[in-house]
Amino acid sequence: MNRIRKTFESLKLSGGKALIPYMTPEYPFKGMTTQLLHTLEKAGADLIEVGIPFSDPLADGETIQHSSEIAIRNGATIETILKCVSEFRSTSQLPIVLMGYINPIFHLRYANFLAACRASGVDGVIVPDLPPEESSDFVAASEQCGISNVFLIAPTSNEARIREIDELSTDFSYCVSLTGVTGSRTQLGNSGDLDTFLARVKENTTKPFVVGFGISRPEHVQHVWRYADGAVVGSSLINAMGNARSQNDALNDASLFLQSLRSLP
Repeated sequence: MNRIRKTFESLKLSGGKALIPYMTPEYPFKGMTTQLLHTLEKAGADLIEVGIPFSDPLADGETIQHSSEIAIRNGATIETILKCVSEFRSTSQLPIVLMGYINPIFHLRYANFLAACRASGVDGVIVPDLPPEESSDFVAASEQCGISNVFLIAPTSNEARIREIDELSTDFSYCVSLTGVTGSRTQLGNSGDLDTFLARVKENTTKPFVVGFGISRPEHVQHVWRYADGAVVGSSLINAMGNARSQNDALNDASLFLQSLRSLP
């Protein structure tokens, strides 16, 4: 059984829900990626989503765009990210999912990229700009390497589309809470619309699903946990680290913020 499946099955048995931080590697300081992975695990992460910085991140808002620019300046590449995952994996079994855009992955060739992911200990990959209709080669290569594929379910997805994505995703799928890009928000949009959407997803899926985009506060996490198996928090975590003056301060800020999400004030 792979690490992702084991994690969701264990949470289901215990009645728990997954808290999934999204992190930009090498942000805000160069050389802190491996330590940040360990810090997030100790702070209560059940799975960690690691972004692959890219110059044209279509699905990401200003916060992650900015952190990606800094990460690229700090030397973040697919190669350096995988090296950090490998270092982390030597002492941890926490699932790691990479989120990256198709252009740099295609440039490396699917088989090479996925084999490197497997060798480093990556468990799954999210490629937000790879449509399911064009994913057969990537999915086949992923299956050969034992890498889980995670596809996105949008609020505009009808029931047939939800079932299709649930079937195509290996161990879990990812619900986008709103139409638009990532970013920290004070409210989760129209909660009634979100509830209706998540209820439709729950009725039309057999695998676990998580919810991301705009989740920023403990009450947001608690809200989506009513329907979903996990909540993804990215931009708010990055914002929490953004004003740190040192690497230790950034790690401490990340830990405190993630811990705060598990309980309402």
